Amino acid sequence: MMQSNPEIGLDIDVGGIRTNYHDLGSGFPLLLIHGSGPGVSGYVNWRTVMNELARERRVIIPDMVGFGFTERPAGQRYDVDVWVAQAIGLLDALGIEQADIVGNSFGGALALKLAIRYPKRLRRIVLMGSAGLSFPITEGLEAVWGYEPSLAAMRQLLDIFAFDRGLVSDDLARLRYQASIQPGFQEAFAAMFPAPRQRWVDALASDEGLLRAIPHETLLVHGREDRVIPLESSIRLASLISCAQLHVFGRCGHWTQIEQAARFVRLVGDFLAEAQPDEPRGFGQ
Repeated sequence: MMQSNPEIGLDIDVGGIRTNYHDLGSGFPLLLIHGSGPGVSGYVNWRTVMNELARERRVIIPDMVGFGFTERPAGQRYDVDVWVAQAIGLLDALGIEQADIVGNSFGGALALKLAIRYPKRLRRIVLMGSAGLSFPITEGLEAVWGYEPSLAAMRQLLDIFAFDRGLVSDDLARLRYQASIQPGFQEAFAAMFPAPRQRWVDALASDEGLLRAIPHETLLVHGREDRVIPLESSIRLASLISCAQLHVFGRCGHWTQIEQAARFVRLVGDFLAEAQPDEPRGFGQ
């Protein structure tokens, strides 16, 4: 008997794209948006924290188009506008008027775009190792977006992601390599961030003036040893967003939710539990 794949959850039509997502728990909704690594899915990205976060809230975890087990329509365009529309379309399809959001890396950049374009749809924002500002592309991010499938390349990426090399086993590398070569996965991934890749860092960035106008309470979480998104990016975001707080984990890389899972859950849970019924304040529209 074949085992079912835990990465495959429910599916729903979002703007004509069959979107794979997980829907856990009950209460005020929390949307978790994954990063942009090869072979990633929402489940893989959030598996270490999603059940704990779902104890007190409804947790929604989509695979953004081009990733995981969401449909990849022929000729599909992959850009910020498409991903933002998909996120809002998912909330609409599920009948969710407002949600908290946690964005990881690439997902953090999307969370900021959502806050700027659809401020009333978000309550509180958590950014984890977040993109969203322009910075000189790191060697780590160049390696992630430039991935060409091989077991050795996947092992190298996992070593870049984690500060604690004990988390990176040959078995994990093999699993993630196999995930990255499923039919259609690498073709879509290669189409998203072709060289020169600095332009995709810039495409994910938001205007600093618009970031200053974000009214939402925002928690930034970053690993001090992050080799993919520089800590300086979160420090700059914290200086721009008016209601921001920044938490830095030492001896931690880009995998905050894995390397510091228990602390991450407590930190995020406490932050979201503070929310007041009338948040966010100071809407510009």
